[in-house]
Amino acid sequence: MAIVVQRRDYSLKGAESKRAEEKGLASAEWHASPIPRKTMKELMKRKDGPAIRDTLIWFIGLIILGTLAYMSWGTWWAVPAFFFYGLLYTTPGDSRWHECGHGTAFKTQWMNDVVYHFASFTVLRSATPWRWSHSRHHTDTIIVGRDPEIITARPPIWKILYMQLFHLYGGPIEIKRFILHTFGKLEEHEKEYIPASEHHKVYREARIYMLIFLAVIAACIYTGSILPAMFVILPTFYGFLLVLTFGVTQHLGLYEDVLDHRLNSRTFYTNRIFRFLYWNMNYHIEHHMFPMVPYHALPKLHEEMKSDCPEARPSLWAALKEVIGALRKQKDDPSYVVVKPLPVTAVPYRYGPNESYPTRSEA
Repeated sequence: MAIVVQRRDYSLKGAESKRAEEKGLASAEWHASPIPRKTMKELMKRKDGPAIRDTLIWFIGLIILGTLAYMSWGTWWAVPAFFFYGLLYTTPGDSRWHECGHGTAFKTQWMNDVVYHFASFTVLRSATPWRWSHSRHHTDTIIVGRDPEIITARPPIWKILYMQLFHLYGGPIEIKRFILHTFGKLEEHEKEYIPASEHHKVYREARIYMLIFLAVIAACIYTGSILPAMFVILPTFYGFLLVLTFGVTQHLGLYEDVLDHRLNSRTFYTNRIFRFLYWNMNYHIEHHMFPMVPYHALPKLHEEMKSDCPEARPSLWAALKEVIGALRKQKDDPSYVVVKPLPVTAVPYRYGPNESYPTRSEA
């Protein structure tokens, strides 16, 4: 007889949210690796130069690949051309949305805001709701019932992960939200983390998004071709592969409901191209522990934290292999997690307010 595994309630309005508060996991104090104050102050310095350079490279790359894609339209060369255009449209869009949302990418705030709004649209995320959603994600990282950005429940819902290869789960949900926001309404769970004073921004942004949607649709009708949509909107779907690939490495297969980012976040090494596309978010333990450190300083932060963290996974492939292996085991045993040993110089893991977590893990 098949074993039926009970799945927890991951919604922000369910019993798990109240349980997290009762356990002292909501808005709690997290472990922070000891770093000298002078060193941290230096690491937190913001600069315009690196982000301006990287943004120009991104835009120039989009123009070059977009031109090649346009010229190849109607031939088989359009397939690889649009594939790479889509990857460059969406992958940096995700990481730039993320870093500019933290306000750390540029020293000049209006630059953060401009790139944040542009990048938000490339990945079809409502700018203001996702700013507040991500703030909650950092406050209550992978706390069930509190974190709105948990990719999949335990046991994993493979259908969602497969659909997200082309953003076919999250994309339609976001479009439905745009429509709802356009008419001045929020989903119930959004009211949990978006302040009332920000609601008008949500509605205004959605209406701008919808105008762009309508303009692209009109262009397609006028030209009798989907080509306009292949440059705007559709790349979010056909170019989503790396967004999901990077995204699943961040937290999946690791602990839920703990107060130590070394237990619920994953750092891995990768090549310079992927680090450019991902804006160094492969240093994910470091980013979560010290989110105000700009992306360009994360490699240095990583070196400072090495003595207090588990060894980084050696590659993106190694991280993915670990994730997939853990998700397969969680199908039958949702309590299964991966936990790596700490160096002898590290502060012991902090599992929670009671310093305990009854689950089976891999040491």
